[in-house]
Amino acid sequence: MRRSRLVVLVSSLLLAVATALTGAATAQASSLAATGGYVALGDSYSSGVGAGSYISSSGDCKRSTKAYPYLWAAANSPSTFAFTACSGARTGDVLANQLTPLSASTALVSISVGGNDAGFADVMTTCVTQSDSACVSRINTARAYVDSTLAGKLDGVYSAIRSKAPAARVVVLGYPRFYKLGATCLGLSETKRKAINDASDHLNTAIAKRAANHGFAFGDVRTTFTGHEICSGASWLHSVSWLNIGESYHPKAPGQSGGYLPVLNSND
Repeated sequence: MRRSRLVVLVSSLLLAVATALTGAATAQASSLAATGGYVALGDSYSSGVGAGSYISSSGDCKRSTKAYPYLWAAANSPSTFAFTACSGARTGDVLANQLTPLSASTALVSISVGGNDAGFADVMTTCVTQSDSACVSRINTARAYVDSTLAGKLDGVYSAIRSKAPAARVVVLGYPRFYKLGATCLGLSETKRKAINDASDHLNTAIAKRAANHGFAFGDVRTTFTGHEICSGASWLHSVSWLNIGESYHPKAPGQSGGYLPVLNSND
């Protein structure tokens, strides 16, 4: 009888603890949404180029209602939501045009930036239209830029964010690997695919280091995109899109909801 009561008591205590922990986590998330604003900064991977459903008022910035910032805001109802990410943005564009909504009451900031500074569009154009050696050479130039120059530019952006939003949780989102290797696939050679993937890894490593140095979280999307690269048969990324060239090598809507949003959720 005593043992039975003990089991019931322990079970009740464990249930109470579990309920309290769950309630605390829910309350924490709700508190973030209710008491602070969310500001989404960055380039086309944050604005949602490639996902469709573009907000007409965003013009050439091509902000999408299927982009991860919009999806997060819809699910969490922050007290305010400012979506300033813009297609083609470089670090200087973020500094000049996107930081106005940041304030002491900002609770969450997300950002992806750095790819355009490193010459992403030119790298991909070279690799699609020229030889293996030309592709690798252009990638090496981009890698050298990342090592010599990009770190300082990221520092400038991250410092400005922290200055304007001193209490915010800042999540820096990276970039996916573009290709599944070892697969039979029309298009670029295996040499080009591997070089492009390695360059993405190199860029992510640099961004993650700068983010950590500023006390920001780094959201690594390479894991969520695994199995959904170009040549995987279930790609969440556009390959070359001749009908809409600007969407080439950008996440489709499932890449935003299944690749980026879960990473922001796990770091917010």
